[in-house]
Order: sequence, then structure tokens, then C-alpha cells
Amino acid sequence: MEDILRILEQDGRTPPERIAEMTGRSVEDVRAAIAEAEKSGVIVSYKSQVNWDALGRGDVQALIEVRVAPQRDVGFDAVAARIARFPEVRSMHLVSGDFDLSVQVTGESIYAISNFVTSKLAVLDAVQGTATRFILKRYKEDGTLFETPNDAPQRLPLSL
Repeated sequence: MEDILRILEQDGRTPPERIAEMTGRSVEDVRAAIAEAEKSGVIVSYKSQVNWDALGRGDVQALIEVRVAPQRDVGFDAVAARIARFPEVRSMHLVSGDFDLSVQVTGESIYAISNFVTSKLAVLDAVQGTATRFILKRYKEDGTLFETPNDAPQRLPLSL
């Protein structure tokens, strides 16, 4: 099953026939394995990785480190679930270090993200502090390269 999942993780559009060829399994076995993984929640979703910058429509993205007070009997889970429901939040993780949650958000502008932090995030009772870092350029995300080494500016050779 893991081999099928790895293939789908790289490209969710890979047809079962191709996966069967790659793994040496029958097409029926591949389809059944995928259906079971979807039903059991192992496969959570299928998504496309879009390079909006290539279309000239890149939203502003930021990483926000959030310090929260854990709550009795639920720890960080209750406040994390509340933050995760905001539409601006793209991903969120419980992390080790000086902050508790790492939150990636998207907005139309720096001001939209600032407004999210000040009016929605920082005002939550459990939130004790935030630190926002704006993403300036994406090189790789979810295993997908956005710029290959050939696209990078070439340095002239050093001559003495």
C-alpha cells in the first residue's frame, strides 16, 4: 500500500493503470487499495500545486509563529482547531521551540494579513504572542520546485 501512496503523493492524477505498471500489481488491486485509503482517511484529499506567480496573481503569504497557553484537558488542540478554521490559514503545525504553533496564511496584501493577525488571531484568549514573517519567494513547496537551477541568474566566471 505504501508504494501506491508514494506515487499518488507525487502526482495525484496518476491513473490506476500506470500505478499497476509501476508496482507490479493488478489494476483491480490498485483501485481497491485507493478506495480503502480514501474510505479510511489515509488519503485525505487530492490537490493541484498552482504557481500563481507565473500568472501574475501571487497572493501574499506569511508564516506566523504563535505562542499559546495550553488549556486544561485539551492542551493546544482547542485553540489550534479554532485557528485552523479561519479561511486565511493554509497550514498549521504544533512545533517545538520558542513558539507553539506555526501558521501559514494567505492574503490579498500585507495589510490583509496584518488585519488577520490583529483582529482575529491575537485577540483569542489563549494567544499570548505572535511573530509574523512574510514569504518573499517560494522555491519549493510540498515537494514541487518553483524555480529550477537553470532559471536562476547565472554568475559570471571569476577572472584574475
